[in-house]
Amino acid sequence: MTTAYERTALFIDGSNFYAAARALNMDVDYARMRSFFAKDTNLLRAYYYTALPEDQEFSPLRPLIDWLDYNGYAVVSKLTREFTDPDTGKRRVKGNMDMELALDMLKLAPHITHAVLFSGDGDFCRLLEDVQGMAVKVTVVSSTKTSPPMVADSLRRMADEFIEMENIREQITRPPRQKPESNEDATD
Repeated sequence: MTTAYERTALFIDGSNFYAAARALNMDVDYARMRSFFAKDTNLLRAYYYTALPEDQEFSPLRPLIDWLDYNGYAVVSKLTREFTDPDTGKRRVKGNMDMELALDMLKLAPHITHAVLFSGDGDFCRLLEDVQGMAVKVTVVSSTKTSPPMVADSLRRMADEFIEMENIREQITRPPRQKPESNEDATD
């Protein structure tokens, strides 16, 4: 549970968090989510990490990235790289943001008391260990309710607190749209 004196930062692994939300059929409302995690704490930063396709004039991610940029998120992005896998001959896209997220969390660790990581990637276990060694509480937000689970068991065990996305669905998603009343229901 967060407290008002906690200096908190959010670190959102965009592709991992998006995949978990999609698997849970969640339409994340990033304004609501930021407000939810800022409640009763001193939210210093909210980072969103994503890789953008280099050869596309318009990416479906662009409207989200622009919105986040204008609404209190620090967006960290880089262009993806396309390459041909020498073993299979298939074209692959590479755009991992783990290093950027890890460096930012380590850089901010001396200035925060609580880091919230939105990812299930087990590669972050060593990062959590180092940040916790600097007396920073680490919460992981991901899901075990997907098949397979989106969070690595090792990351869940390493976290000081784990938040199941399904348990905060109401606080971080867009409210369902109300269907307009039809004229057939109206009585004269």
